[in-house]
Amino acid sequence: MPAALRLLCGVVVPAAMLCAESLPRVTFPSGDPRRTLIHFSQDNVSHYDVFLLDESKEELYVGARDWVLALTLGTPGSIHAKASLMWGPTAEKTSECAFKKKSQETECFNFIRVLVAVNQTHLYVCGTYAFSPTCTYIHLENFTLVSSDRGQLFLDGKGQCPFDPQHTYTALLVDGELYAGTMNNFQGNEPIISRSLGTRTLLKTDAFLRWLSADAAFVASFSVPGDDKVYFFFEETADEFDFFERLLVPRVARVCKSDVGGDKVLQKKWTTFLKAQLVCSQAGRFPFNVIHHAFALLRQDGRADFYAVFTSQWQAGRAGSAAVCAYSQEDLEKVFDGKFKELNKESSRWTVYSGPDMNPRPGSCSMGPSSDKALSFMKDHFLMDGKVSPIQGRPLLVMPDVTYTHITVHETRDVFGTMYRVMFLATAEGFLHKAVELPEGPHIVESIQLFAKPESVRNLLLAPQKGILYVGYSRGVLQIPLANCSLHRSCTECVLARDPYCAWHGPSSSCRPARSATEDA
Repeated sequence: MPAALRLLCGVVVPAAMLCAESLPRVTFPSGDPRRTLIHFSQDNVSHYDVFLLDESKEELYVGARDWVLALTLGTPGSIHAKASLMWGPTAEKTSECAFKKKSQETECFNFIRVLVAVNQTHLYVCGTYAFSPTCTYIHLENFTLVSSDRGQLFLDGKGQCPFDPQHTYTALLVDGELYAGTMNNFQGNEPIISRSLGTRTLLKTDAFLRWLSADAAFVASFSVPGDDKVYFFFEETADEFDFFERLLVPRVARVCKSDVGGDKVLQKKWTTFLKAQLVCSQAGRFPFNVIHHAFALLRQDGRADFYAVFTSQWQAGRAGSAAVCAYSQEDLEKVFDGKFKELNKESSRWTVYSGPDMNPRPGSCSMGPSSDKALSFMKDHFLMDGKVSPIQGRPLLVMPDVTYTHITVHETRDVFGTMYRVMFLATAEGFLHKAVELPEGPHIVESIQLFAKPESVRNLLLAPQKGILYVGYSRGVLQIPLANCSLHRSCTECVLARDPYCAWHGPSSSCRPARSATEDA
């Protein structure tokens, strides 16, 4: 044992103190008894895609194909169905779907895509409904569908939910209003960012002005407490670059919650819509320009850091790499407060706007609906210039031969009070990587093969108060403890694991969760 470890192992030792490694320290094959995975599934239910956690009730609501489930999480190490509700499309809608050349075996179902809590007693839920997006309310007391205030049981979900279950989407409830990024038509070539529900006028992006490219694909949306903005992460084909090849660009768009649309110009349209390019690159490599998912981590100061997972459009098969990049809220604000780009109609090229400044600034949350000049400006100046100060992310982690599909991040303290960030990363082939950010670089604590046969993870959700990660996949839900300290039988193993959730407890000669090791030391 190295001298440093001999000194450390006589006391309570945080496991994240030593240097980083790029390869997983431990890999668990599917079914390995050393890594506990609690499994839940229900007969005839598939595509466990959407999660909503109510920690106060210790319940997890799950949106699946033709079903919404309420799962009870109160008993440690178990998941039980408290209630379930079948909500499939009518025979008429299924027939219409098949008539439109869609598959009755794989597509003409109701894939749940929006699941939010409008209050303590009701959920709002939307599904693809056999390519006819539909929404409704669920009363939690008896877990049944109920009518809206206007007496309608089923509501048109267009603009809130995709038609096609294969299309990516995002939805977020803020102050009783639903912000959604999805496809707005059956053909799948009219993306939209909309705000609905609540009492205010519905707002949306302008399809005619091409604020979004026809292939825009949304992956996440966030609202930071105390901030008047909602951020959307997506990718689309770039119009501003002169390349022969179709170039995908990861983006972040921003709208203001206080936006009410224009009086004369941009009626029922966003007056604050802006978008900017995200950069995730590493010297000597093709840029990581395909974004798969993003996560917002609230910092101690009330601001947020945004983590995103990327691949490159130029990689072929398993020959490429996945990257994790992070961006601060300040990084985003700096670009959105910077220069606008505009399209030169004569040359059809995008250039930096060099005209006079306006006050209030177009696109800012302080801009009122009556400023026709500023609103007319916003029609054509929705793209930010990022050349001087791009939203640049340095890869925190680059992994070969992997595609990360989902990310979630947890901030935790070790036994000495040092703060660490732990990333949980799901792969397209059904592995889960737990990686800790260390000063020397990232270290992958463990890699868990979640399924016997390769398949993509559909959702990740942290329940930090319970120390649990929930994983959604085609046939069920997995419950995974964040810590796996008992695996390490010696002080050396415990320390070398570099897992901030674990610490060596000298009196009992055991590797324990950091909190209990501190309490009993």
